[in-house]
Amino acid sequence: MEDYQQQLEQLINGEIAQITITKQQFIAFREVLVNHPKFKHFKGEALQGATIIYTYSDVPRS
Repeated sequence: MEDYQQQLEQLINGEIAQITITKQQFIAFREVLVNHPKFKHFKGEALQGATIIYTYSDVPRS
């Protein structure tokens, strides 16, 4: 199982530029993502084939 919390922290710290999530990973990842204190700083971009690329912004979305 993936350590999504660790990946989110790496994204925040700039250690990685993005997180790629597949359709099969989405439900487990989303549970961690929505409970993260900086939830509104993450942006997901859906690609064809049900893959989502998540990035981090210093400015939260409104």
